[in-house]
Amino acid sequence: MKITLFKYLSIGAFALTLGACQSDTTEPTETDSPETATESEEQTSYAITDDLDNELTFDEVPATVVSLIPSNTEILYAIGAGDKLVGATDYDNYPAEAAEVERVSDSVTFNAERIIEMEPDVVIGYSTGAPTGYEDLEAAGIQVFVIESATSFEDVYGDIEQISTVMGLEDKGEELIASIQEQIEGVQEKVESAEEKKQLYLEISPSPEIYTTGQNTFQQEILNHAHVENLFGDMEGWPQISEEEVIQRNPEIIATTVSYVENPIDEIKAREGWSDMEAIKNDQVFFLDSDITSRPGPRIGEAVELVAKTVYPEAFE
Repeated sequence: MKITLFKYLSIGAFALTLGACQSDTTEPTETDSPETATESEEQTSYAITDDLDNELTFDEVPATVVSLIPSNTEILYAIGAGDKLVGATDYDNYPAEAAEVERVSDSVTFNAERIIEMEPDVVIGYSTGAPTGYEDLEAAGIQVFVIESATSFEDVYGDIEQISTVMGLEDKGEELIASIQEQIEGVQEKVESAEEKKQLYLEISPSPEIYTTGQNTFQQEILNHAHVENLFGDMEGWPQISEEEVIQRNPEIIATTVSYVENPIDEIKAREGWSDMEAIKNDQVFFLDSDITSRPGPRIGEAVELVAKTVYPEAFE
């Protein structure tokens, strides 16, 4: 069966083994008595609450995991838990090893029947609103840990903390967060000398149905950290705009994340009426990797650096 999930968008194991070996003739000692052993076994279990306020209890660290969104897959690999991944989505392409994992979801629907057959220790799901689609998995006894889709860098850090805790790799999670923050700080030190912020028009869907990014979006977070002004930062979410609005606002830099049309830069430059825009006249039209700039995962530092290098190349010379 296939379960509809959400329209929008995109494991070194830590093991605890306890117990003592003893012969039938050996008297139990204080350290290997049944009571002590029971207490030790109980200490291996742990509970963690997901973003739907559901508390999940794990008797041991999960050895097999299914991820239903690429950003969470990237987190699993980044903390050293990628070898525990047994199921992923069609869009899980980073790191390269992720492409070899069995596909069980297209990020819109997931194959519940196949996931149940796999019997994973945990499914890392996501939520963009009310939860749907997990009931069959839970009815089959599969733990589903749901993470709300991140819209800010703080959300991403929280996701890393949660997944690291589920996988018993809290230290790795802390190291990853520190590394990301260090990368972002390094970028900001380079661009803070700019006398004023440069203005960027970011296109995420091409003509004739043009969409850009506005306030309270993950892309806005990237632009903020890269010291870049969003041309449509006065709008909310991902607004649809007209070509006339772009022409009227006359961006000095244009960036597109559109990767599904041929030569997206040339397509923008060739649009009727756009040739007089500052960005076109000064050849300031660029392509930004859509995976890096749209996935709220461990590559957010790379996203900030990519945008900053595009807008302020002189700062990185």
